[in-house]
Amino acid sequence: MRARNRAAAAAVLLITAQATACSTCQGLTPVSMPTSSSSPEGQAAPLVPASGTPSPAPFLAVVPAVPAPVFPGAGAPQAPGRVRDARSPKIFPKKLGHTLDVFLARYGGRTAASVHDLGTGRRYNYHQTLQLPSANTSKVSILTALLLGTRWRELGERARADAKNMIRFSDNEAAGRLYERIGLEPGLASANRRFGLKRTYTPGRRCVDLHCWSIAQTTAEDQIRLVKALATGESPLAPAERRRILGLMERVTPEQKWGISAGACGNDQVSLKNGWLRHMANGRWAVASAGLIRGHGHDYAVAVLTEDSPSMETGIARIEGVTERLMDAFRGERGCERTVS
Repeated sequence: MRARNRAAAAAVLLITAQATACSTCQGLTPVSMPTSSSSPEGQAAPLVPASGTPSPAPFLAVVPAVPAPVFPGAGAPQAPGRVRDARSPKIFPKKLGHTLDVFLARYGGRTAASVHDLGTGRRYNYHQTLQLPSANTSKVSILTALLLGTRWRELGERARADAKNMIRFSDNEAAGRLYERIGLEPGLASANRRFGLKRTYTPGRRCVDLHCWSIAQTTAEDQIRLVKALATGESPLAPAERRRILGLMERVTPEQKWGISAGACGNDQVSLKNGWLRHMANGRWAVASAGLIRGHGHDYAVAVLTEDSPSMETGIARIEGVTERLMDAFRGERGCERTVS
C-alpha cells in the first residue's frame, strides 16, 4: 500500500498557475486544476451518489502555494535538532537526535517532529520550536472549532457531509464552507487557543480564492497538543465529539494513509490527517502528517512536519523515515510485541 501511495504522489499533475486577486495575501498564487471527480487537497468536491457516500477519487496534490520561507539555500543541511525527553532526558537526545540528523542530511530542508506516549507521559521533540506550514492538517482544527460551537448531532446534513469529506478526502471546497461557518481566521485562532496551541499562527482576515488555513504556521508539538486533546479527557470537546473526529481520521481514503502510519504495528489503529502544498516561489514542497497510533498497550500522538522537499514523494519519504526511527526508539528492543507499562 505504501508503495502505491508513493507512486500516486509521484504522479501528481502540476497545472498552469493562474494569478488570482487576493486582498490580504499578496504574492500568493493558487494552482488551478480541472474540475473532475477528484477531491483530495484539490479544488473539486468528491462526487456524492444517491447513497451519500463519496465516490473513490484519484490522489491529486495541487494546492495553494505560499512564499518560500527565509532559510539557507535549497538542499542545505539543517542544523542539529533540539531534542527533549521530559521524563528521561538521558535516554534519547544524543542517540536518537544523531540518528534523525543522519537520516535527514540526505534531504536538506527543515523537519520538526514530536511523539508523546499518552499512557506513560514519555515524550520526545525534534526541533521543538520550529514553525512550519501545517498544510491541510489544519482541517482537523477547523472541525474542532466547528464542534466547539455546535455538537455533531445538531449540525445540518450539509455540514456533516462537509466535515466527512474535509477529513476523509481532504476536500478543500467543503473545508472552505466550514471555515466560513466558524468565522474564518478569528474563529480558528480562538479554537486553537482553547486547545492550547501556543505557536500556531493563521493568516488574518480573508484571502480570495486561497485556502488560508493551509498556510498556517505551526509546530510539531502544537499538533501533538491537538491530538492529545482528541484522545484524552484533557479537552474542551465532549467525548462523543472527540470520538467522531478520530473516527473520521481513522477512515481517511486509502490514497491518503501514508505518513505517520509508517510507524504503526500490525493491527494498530491509526487516526491521521496529512497535508501537502507546493511553494510557487521555488517549486518545493511542504508535507505534514499528524495523528494517533493506538495499540500494543500504548497510545502514541505523533506529528512530523517537513518543508523544502523537491517533490511530494520526497516529503512523504522524509516523514515516514522519521516516524519509523522515532517509533523504533520508543518501542525499544521489543518492537511491536505487546508491552505493559
